[in-house]
Amino acid sequence: MQRLTGRRCVITGAGSGIGRASALRFAAEGAQVLVVGRRKENTDETVALVRAAAGSAVAHVTDASVEANVERVVASCVAELGGLDVFFANIAVTGTNTPLLEQSLDEWAEVMRANLFSCFLAVKHAGRHMTAQGSGSIILTSSAASLRANAGAISYSASKAAVNSLAQTAANAFAGTGVRVNAILPGLVETQMTKKVFEQARERGVEGRIGHMTPLKRAGRPEEIAAMAAFLASDDSSFVTGQLYAVDGGVSSTHPHGRIAL
Repeated sequence: MQRLTGRRCVITGAGSGIGRASALRFAAEGAQVLVVGRRKENTDETVALVRAAAGSAVAHVTDASVEANVERVVASCVAELGGLDVFFANIAVTGTNTPLLEQSLDEWAEVMRANLFSCFLAVKHAGRHMTAQGSGSIILTSSAASLRANAGAISYSASKAAVNSLAQTAANAFAGTGVRVNAILPGLVETQMTKKVFEQARERGVEGRIGHMTPLKRAGRPEEIAAMAAFLASDDSSFVTGQLYAVDGGVSSTHPHGRIAL
């Protein structure tokens, strides 16, 4: 498929995991991709992989949770790729599993900065360019943990629930402009952020139990999240905005049991 031919796309958190898989998928579908990441070696590696597959990508190394940096990312995409059609805001931190009553405001501030504020900055600065041109797709990475308790750290879950609301409210703020905003809610997927969970399971010989609470009985793959992102970036989703898409093996369709420590 070449659904993204001619599209100029920014993907943050693209040095690994879901971001890297999305960069490869977008480029394979014809997009030019500005690969944004905090680590030069990882960002350059993603660009090299895209180019090795005959795709088009350039690197931009920065922290996409800082407003001035996001302004520069948008300006760089317009200058280097000739415009901006898609912005996939895809950076996150997990927070800690410290008991609730022992958590600090500093921890919450850092989680909100990375997970929520980065999405707001994407909406604000990509949205300014897109409203001026009369079209665009903004995609936010949320999490299935945003929907119910016990699927992630409390600060993480709360920040991702806020991302869901941002997707819905921003979509309505952009009413009549041609700009769409949607969120993807991944379930458990092996990425740099979740690497420790998978490694510990392998060490204990229980890797086969990862994802066993989902109807599909397995964890997800970054490529499966990238497929949803490509759909939301394309005209196949031209009548879709303000929506939350759980790509989680069906885990959010039920109520797996867990307990949050006080």
